[in-house]
Amino acid sequence: MVHGEIGVNDIAAQIISTERLDLIPLRVDHSEEMAAVLSDPALYRFIGGSPDSAADLCSRYRRLTAGSPDPGVSWLNWVIRLCDESCLTGMVQATIGPGEHGRIAEIAWMVGTPWQRRGIGAEATRGLVDWLSRQPNVQAVIAHIHPEHLASAAVATAAGLTATSCQHEGEIRWHRSVGPARLNS
Repeated sequence: MVHGEIGVNDIAAQIISTERLDLIPLRVDHSEEMAAVLSDPALYRFIGGSPDSAADLCSRYRRLTAGSPDPGVSWLNWVIRLCDESCLTGMVQATIGPGEHGRIAEIAWMVGTPWQRRGIGAEATRGLVDWLSRQPNVQAVIAHIHPEHLASAAVATAAGLTATSCQHEGEIRWHRSVGPARLNS
């Protein structure tokens, strides 16, 4: 179920509902709660960096919600809301840009430590990939995952992505063809 469009480029983030979750388009006022959700330094083991303060996230979220300066690229970001507990638990994102035969959506996800091992990342990512597969001209979804990040590999697998032999900056490229043509690449 999808409703409530928000965004600046031709593909806009929408609320995406799954069995237990709502993926809510990112707003600047999510920064304080998300700073707490993403505060565990262990979350950054494979991706680098460290937790941002609420003020830093506020600045980042302002830039993200303003949209990509490239009119051919859409930045789409959501927070993950666990409906039963009425709290934010993480985030998913997609950068949609030009590909060889249509658009490519590069996705990423992060679930706060207290909510891990509950299937939230897999459910949110499946919901995102299903939504992306219905967007105009999106031909494929990709993700880049550190080879030792087994939890992220499990999330990608649950969302129908398959590991490829391609690597980028030490991470494995995962791929799933989507959309009406289901082109292989």
